[in-house]
Amino acid sequence: MTGIGTLRETGLHAGLKAWYTQPGDLTEAKLDGYVVDIQRGESIIEIQTHNFAAIKRKLEKLTATRAVRLIHPVAVERWIVRLAANGVTPVSRRKSPRRGSPAEVFTELVSFPELLLNLNFTLEVVLVREEEVRCPDASRRRRWGRDYRVCDRRLVEVVDSVVLTGPADCARFLPAALAQPFTTRDLARASHQPYALSQKLAYCLRRMGLVEAVRRRGRAYTYVLR
Repeated sequence: MTGIGTLRETGLHAGLKAWYTQPGDLTEAKLDGYVVDIQRGESIIEIQTHNFAAIKRKLEKLTATRAVRLIHPVAVERWIVRLAANGVTPVSRRKSPRRGSPAEVFTELVSFPELLLNLNFTLEVVLVREEEVRCPDASRRRRWGRDYRVCDRRLVEVVDSVVLTGPADCARFLPAALAQPFTTRDLARASHQPYALSQKLAYCLRRMGLVEAVRRRGRAYTYVLR
């Protein structure tokens, strides 16, 4: 079964679906009142490039009766492609200095960290090289030039993946040198990650029961491993 829900599909989503689909798989299949990206026998593969909150209910229902693997891409390399006013012709392509890391998945996982306690649920962070396509946006044009909006993301290459099957796999994101007890600011310094990301990591680990908030240090909670 094909063609259901493909009109709103980004190039990145479509590229990953093609990458993961094997002979015999059903794509865009109807199951339990939902449309799933890939059905492989009794198991499901879902691809979500952002906004985990939008699929929370869907995953909770599907994992109640079957195995579900959620695929989430993180760009370790990204090229910015700008298109001409016709929205088709590329006018420039440059490499972004930003490099993503697998830990970025916790920015999304805050929507349902407890789902990793479910043996039917697996989260795969796929590391990719991608193109971010930007189109001219006349509605945002400024006096000093044309503004752009992101109109697509395209898969260039799959580089690697990190599979999380449960809380123990998430604990690996805590740096070995992190002293206890620790605050989220301590975690940010030890992991060389942004403070906001460390807050989300600590939140997810606490909801999974891996760390416990024990007291406040000033205005911040301190955590210890359970």
